[in-house]
Amino acid sequence: MAKLYFHYATMNAGKTTMLLQASYNYRERGMTTMLLVAGHYRKGDTGLISSRIGLETEAEMFRDGDDLYARVAEHHEHTTVHCIFVDEAQFLEEEQVWQLARIADRLNIPVMCYGLRTDFQGNLFSGSRALLAIADDLREVRTICRCGRKATMVVRLGPDGKVARQGEQVAIGKDVYVSLCRRHWEEEMGRAAPDDFIGFTRG
Repeated sequence: MAKLYFHYATMNAGKTTMLLQASYNYRERGMTTMLLVAGHYRKGDTGLISSRIGLETEAEMFRDGDDLYARVAEHHEHTTVHCIFVDEAQFLEEEQVWQLARIADRLNIPVMCYGLRTDFQGNLFSGSRALLAIADDLREVRTICRCGRKATMVVRLGPDGKVARQGEQVAIGKDVYVSLCRRHWEEEMGRAAPDDFIGFTRG
């Protein structure tokens, strides 16, 4: 039986590169994949999944209120789909995560979701919360903090290079996101006193 997978990590862990490689592997074997990416912060009708190392491909966009089960089912009627790939899965609505589960359960198509687990304040995204609750298979994509420990959190740096401790959950623009271990995230967010001299300029 097909499964719903959630590959989660912090920023810059290579999630998108993994997605593009996995889709390529399917297509190289003559199978068809369907790629979806969040369209909440994009203009136009064409989505693009791109990785930091330069790989990219076009993808369909999803936005709040879209019925992903209906979209995939209609596409599957005309062209057999062997696997669904979802980038930026943290932006899914809870109901959309259930729709993806139905794709696996009722259409027997594997669904591979890739996304962040938490935001810069350490809170779960809505899509990630639902995926952590109902996905069949959870897979952590690991990256490292500046200290060499596993990074599980992320801080947001504004255009001035200072750590943001408040604000909207997502900011698109000149903000930069940096992955840290929990210890150094707490220090940067002012939740614990720093005991080393490595750090960003604080606001």
